[in-house]
Amino acid sequence: MFSIAARTVKSSAFKPTLRNLTAVRTKVTLPALPYAYNALEPYISAEIMELHHAKHHQAYVNGYNQAEEKLGQSFQGGNITEQIALQNAIKFNGGGHINHSLFWKNLAPKNNGGGGKPEGALLSAIEAEWGSFDDFKAKFNAAAASVQGSGWAWLGYNKESKRLAIATTPNQDPLLSHAPLLGVDVWEHAYYLQYKNVRPDYLKAIWEVINWKEVNDRFTKSQ
Repeated sequence: MFSIAARTVKSSAFKPTLRNLTAVRTKVTLPALPYAYNALEPYISAEIMELHHAKHHQAYVNGYNQAEEKLGQSFQGGNITEQIALQNAIKFNGGGHINHSLFWKNLAPKNNGGGGKPEGALLSAIEAEWGSFDDFKAKFNAAAASVQGSGWAWLGYNKESKRLAIATTPNQDPLLSHAPLLGVDVWEHAYYLQYKNVRPDYLKAIWEVINWKEVNDRFTKSQ
């Protein structure tokens, strides 16, 4: 059955469609930060921000573009084995690009919108779900601290139940079960140079630079 499917994909009837699919693929680029590398100090150091953005995020961008280019070539050549083999690289690097692009916007300097607490409907939804904003932060930090190895902690919105939820994802997996409102990177490259292996200290500090306006905007658009 697999060989029949492979011959079907390779048939000339499908090649124009596959060429059209590869023709519209575009490269992703590293987004500019909306603030300077040192703008989040003392909570996140300039050294961490520059390394995280210019090196790590750039690596995900490069990895995704390279995988996408190879995927396009494998589509044109009808190489199903290579298409399958490339999925992990696309998921990892594409997820890294998606997650970090959201992460940078989730942060803001303390003197320019960072920190504090959410307002309006978002605060009401948080209080309805967890009792208080402080209780929400405690639950979020506990979930983020419990991520084994590398991953992300999320505040998400379930459009079906119309409820907020705290979630975690491993590695660079994006949040797909909910609309992502707030994502916190708990890979060591996000904090180790400043907080060493004490992830809870990083999690305590990052609330001082959370951009609640951005989170609230995502909450409004998700409904």
